[in-house]
Amino acid sequence: MKQVIISIISLWTLVSCEKKADTQTPPVTQKVATTATSQTVSFNTQQLISSGVDVGKPQRESVSGILKLQGTVSIPPQGIISVSFPLGGYLKSTDMLAGMRVKKGQVLAYLEDMQFIQLQQDYLTAKEHFSLAVSEFNRQRDLNATKASSDKVFQQAQADLEGQRILMNALGQKLEVIGINPSRLQADNISRRVAIHSPIDGIVAKVNANVGKYTSPTDMLFELVDLRDVHLVLTVFEKDLAKLSIGQSITAYTNSDPSKKYGGEIILINKNLNQDRMAEVQCHFKNYNVSLVPGTFMNGDVAVNNKEALTVPEGAIVRWQNKSYVFTDQGNGDFHMTEVRPGLVNQGRQQIDGKGITNQTNLVIKNAYALLLKIKNAEADE
Repeated sequence: MKQVIISIISLWTLVSCEKKADTQTPPVTQKVATTATSQTVSFNTQQLISSGVDVGKPQRESVSGILKLQGTVSIPPQGIISVSFPLGGYLKSTDMLAGMRVKKGQVLAYLEDMQFIQLQQDYLTAKEHFSLAVSEFNRQRDLNATKASSDKVFQQAQADLEGQRILMNALGQKLEVIGINPSRLQADNISRRVAIHSPIDGIVAKVNANVGKYTSPTDMLFELVDLRDVHLVLTVFEKDLAKLSIGQSITAYTNSDPSKKYGGEIILINKNLNQDRMAEVQCHFKNYNVSLVPGTFMNGDVAVNNKEALTVPEGAIVRWQNKSYVFTDQGNGDFHMTEVRPGLVNQGRQQIDGKGITNQTNLVIKNAYALLLKIKNAEADE
């Protein structure tokens, strides 16, 4: 009898433990369900009234306004000038520093070398030989006219004349390449140094030579920036690309001084999209200022024409983790957070574009942040 009682007690204990284990399982399932519905929030009637949430539909209307873009000041390849010298030489002097403004024709540096003297000597010698060849040609022509000299002698004089003309002109071209005017060169003004002149009006961006250094024709001595060809490169999302056209006016400004405006116009639109689905828009300044150095970050406002689109009050859109959302009404007090792409803003209404959202979609049009706050609080409690 005693053994029977002990067996009954053991059986009862085992059953009780199994029931207790079963009662501890449901919280895990409930937590998963909460995570799965983290983008949906529920409100009862009283909560909707107290939070000031209103439900309505988007409106399809003509929108116009300002498209805000961002970008940087840039110099196109043709606006960057590399200055070198066609002959090697020792850098005798230079006053240039990066950031200096220069005028076209201004002396950037002076070079010295023995070959400069030799080239001038060769030209003046060729010039004298050419004068002698002219005299000999005229003499042989007169003699040949009276048959006092043979045709062969006359033809040789003519060939010598053309040979000296070619040599003199070729040496003269070499002098012009290094900045020496052959028409002004005389025996008493031969110089051992030549000047390097600026080919443009611009700014010195780089100085790659120092006094006393020997430079070769392949060395870049200076890098200049042409201020007449400074661009503003803006980036635009794919969805806004069709709103832009060449010739549109823009108003650019920096974050540090937004009150100072710089006018410009769109001169080129790149139709190739990058990995972020964005394209580059090239703009030209109408009133460029030298304080806008290459690399300066700028904002660009572009006025766009009227366009039919869905719009909602600005209070219908919430921004969270660098994305924009609206809350669609699912019925029975349930609202689902749906991602949208915002567009133009005009008179308190903002253009939106979202998957499945039409002018018949019920969504929160006022105090949408109250719903976002409830979702964030629910996640914090978990």
